[in-house]
Amino acid sequence: MVREDIRNVAIIAHVDHGKTTLVNELLRQCGAFRENQEVSDRVMDSGDLERERGITILSKNTAISYNGIKINVVDTPGHADFGGEVERVLKMVNGVLLVVDAYEGPMPQTRFVLQHALELGLKVVIVVNKVDRPDARPAEVVDEILELLLELDATDEQLDSPVIFASARTGCASLSHYDAGTDFKPLLDAIVTHVPPPEGDENAPLQMLVSSIDYNEYVGRIAVGRIENGVLQQNDDIMLTDWHGARPNVKARAVSLFVFDGLSRVPVSSSKPGDIVALAGLENVNIGDTVCDPLNPAPLPFVKISEPTVEMTFSVNDSPLAGREGKFVTSRNLRERLFRELLKDVSLKVEETDSTDSFSVMGRGEMHLSILIETMRREGYEFQVGAPKVLFKTDENGTKLEPFEELVADVPESAVGVVMEKLGARKGELVRMSPIAGRMRLEFLIPSRGLFGYRSEFLTDTRGEGVLNTIFHGYEPAKGELSSRSVGALIAFESGESITYGLYNAQERGQLFIGAGVPVYAGMVVGLSPKGEDIVVNVCKKKHVSNMRASGSDEALRLVPCKKMSLEQCLEFLSEDELLEVTPTSLRIRKAELDHGARAVAASKKKAAAKA
Repeated sequence: MVREDIRNVAIIAHVDHGKTTLVNELLRQCGAFRENQEVSDRVMDSGDLERERGITILSKNTAISYNGIKINVVDTPGHADFGGEVERVLKMVNGVLLVVDAYEGPMPQTRFVLQHALELGLKVVIVVNKVDRPDARPAEVVDEILELLLELDATDEQLDSPVIFASARTGCASLSHYDAGTDFKPLLDAIVTHVPPPEGDENAPLQMLVSSIDYNEYVGRIAVGRIENGVLQQNDDIMLTDWHGARPNVKARAVSLFVFDGLSRVPVSSSKPGDIVALAGLENVNIGDTVCDPLNPAPLPFVKISEPTVEMTFSVNDSPLAGREGKFVTSRNLRERLFRELLKDVSLKVEETDSTDSFSVMGRGEMHLSILIETMRREGYEFQVGAPKVLFKTDENGTKLEPFEELVADVPESAVGVVMEKLGARKGELVRMSPIAGRMRLEFLIPSRGLFGYRSEFLTDTRGEGVLNTIFHGYEPAKGELSSRSVGALIAFESGESITYGLYNAQERGQLFIGAGVPVYAGMVVGLSPKGEDIVVNVCKKKHVSNMRASGSDEALRLVPCKKMSLEQCLEFLSEDELLEVTPTSLRIRKAELDHGARAVAASKKKAAAKA
């Protein structure tokens, strides 16, 4: 059976190429909003973190109607660290809208998501977005997309994909970049004519692959997926099966059944093949499970998600200020929260360590793990994390392998030299260098660990004008030792509260992270030193009181404004012997060993071992 009344399509692109804005305008033009309804930009980015950072973190489902045809749309993340979200939702659709910026052209994540779409045999509709940019170059970008399709071994049919020129911001699309267009009708027509309708057998046993999991505190877990075969009715008995056979089959009941309509879920009594549905009330459901007929359990194959490449240690906060600001502070709280995250994030791995108070958390990159850390601290969790480390592998011949990234940097011509010098020192290899509209595009192959702590330097070196994008390339032979960070830390000498007089003397040694009146403890990092060594400073030092007065002694002490560090900047700054204390209100960097004497002994032993 072919469902001519339905089209299932995902929107894929590199980060910031306009996917979510495009969905916003599709919803508006297809009548999902009232005429007088106030709608925010990027309405699909519903999470607080998504709105603050301007990125999509989780894939979202919506649906629109056009000429009597229901179009199920899946909005996917564009950042490389959330590629696992894209990989699994592509199983729900029959076609993709590949959105490409009319200036930037195909970027690393564009290649990644397009490659997965082509491997699954999905039909592609190419959307060259932002054609209203003053520096847009749509004709060249189309050529670059075709070159990319050839590189990825696309079929003749995929090479003949329709090209739509659009401006998601203004809601216009056309078949020619010379014509601005008036609405999204050309784009909607291309979806209806080029994306094939879903197929399935109503009379076959039920099969529905769970592609994503939502959670609601009232109804629990909500499984989202497309019905491949059979008919699913409310209150039917069903069975959850796993393709890999990792766990036994679980019996359940379809308590609540929903389909998507605009931004809402509409309850229905039954659904047929081709429908993308949300099924509530399944307590034991996991991503990759198949909802089956209990009498004929036949699991569907689930796409293998790429392995994590970066590891961090999450542990219970044991600093002198522990337990003052967090709501959830125990190892049991931390363990429950981390393992709960595994239910909806298939790219994440959590393993227990030798210590009951710490856990090894592995993800796709620094951004992937930093989003988890930020989400947990906003929920009231207090914990500490170690510096990020890459996951090494060993091949059959005993060669040590490490993860490599493809790095693409668009920089002003004046910054090319310093960027190449810095990346060369981090074991990066220049692959390609090309001029684009008065700027230079540099493409490097670089070890993942070579990028730790580099993004802040990159913005400084390019004076904020550079754009840096990376994506996982694969495992290659390890490059050997990499130099650690070039700056040292200013470490608090004693516990107490920072005093202006102590800070005034300490700021001569480097740049401070804290101001006056901040609680500190011995071993806490309070600033950075331009010298490559750690320096102990006493920021709690008070002015000696005497009855003698000297000229100028009562003048106000002027402090240099301190550097406020974001979560990402703190993670970039961390060295191997430091930890980041994370609470709902504070971020504190500290030494793993707080005692100054013990640190000095350990440092001298390390030097002696290095000489030997």
